[in-house]
Amino acid sequence: MDFRLNEEQQMLQDTVERLVRGEYSFEKRLAFSETELGFSADFWQQLSELGLTAVPFSEELGGFGGSGVEVQSVMTELGRGLCLEPYVQSIILGGGLIGQAGNDPQKDTWLAGIASGELKAAVGLQEPQSFYDLNNVETRAEKNGEGYALNGRKAVVISGHCADLIVVSARTSGDARDADGISLFALSPDTAGVERRAYPTIDGSRGCDITLNNVQVGADALLGEEGKASGVIEYQAGRAIAAICAEAVGVMEMANELTLDYLKQRKQFGVPIGRFQVLQHRMVDMMSELEQARSMAILAASVADSEPSDERRRVLAAAKNVIGRAGQFISEAGIQSHGGIGMTWEYNFAHYAKRLIAINHQLGDDDYHLEQYATLLQAG
Repeated sequence: MDFRLNEEQQMLQDTVERLVRGEYSFEKRLAFSETELGFSADFWQQLSELGLTAVPFSEELGGFGGSGVEVQSVMTELGRGLCLEPYVQSIILGGGLIGQAGNDPQKDTWLAGIASGELKAAVGLQEPQSFYDLNNVETRAEKNGEGYALNGRKAVVISGHCADLIVVSARTSGDARDADGISLFALSPDTAGVERRAYPTIDGSRGCDITLNNVQVGADALLGEEGKASGVIEYQAGRAIAAICAEAVGVMEMANELTLDYLKQRKQFGVPIGRFQVLQHRMVDMMSELEQARSMAILAASVADSEPSDERRRVLAAAKNVIGRAGQFISEAGIQSHGGIGMTWEYNFAHYAKRLIAINHQLGDDDYHLEQYATLLQAG
């Protein structure tokens, strides 16, 4: 199988690479992370103007009709720059959920704005007790006349503090862990009863806990069939997993480059420490982990938009496990190779390491996905 990018895909990746290199220095990233927004509105606008926010959307919405491979090209370069913009949350997850579950009027209302970058979406699927299980939903949506009353709490909604639209899961029937009975709702963050508490996360982005206190929404806020959202959530979470696996590869590439440069420059006993055999072996191990992660990210991208199946689930679980483990190894080995400087806030390697740790815990860590993979093997 030929895994090389075609001409259009390579042009897309080159476009993102030039944009990130020119506009997203480490110093600028630190400044962006300290703002109230938590990322660069100007950079998000440039992504929009270049059509990069529209990559996975259909041509009818002004998009490219891109597959998981095109998304991979974008995400890898955003990972190399440690970009803070909510591409996965708004474009992949938010747009994906509405695109799959929404009816035509809902798609007409929201998708064009998401594809153009004018409307930023955030997605609340996890709750304080969920521990990666997206079917573990205690938020309730009770029928109330022609609409619904929502009550509950969503945890760690990345960029939820600045979203124009929030998509949340809520239980319309069943017990807390049942797959059946989960519904999706799209609501404005300005709706009465929506409370948001924002905070910085370990990797420099901004998370948000959202509390829903008797939030009244109309029937037009329901995305898809009532109580049947579990399959939609699982499918779109899979697309998001493929996207963050691609991002992780970009982060690992830069982490390895920084480590190798340091080994060439840092001297001990009058010679570069990169001449010491133990550090050479460690660097080889880091590169080996990167290549395994790259292969799995390519495989995940190739199945991201495939029809739902156990094989798709197995591939995505395996990719997330391998990439989570590789990211953990590269973070730890890189810090050991750098010594104390590898943990300092002012040095960029520490931020790459933190992002890799955060990626491991997004949508399930390596242990969680190993268990999922083993379960799927037994089921097959």
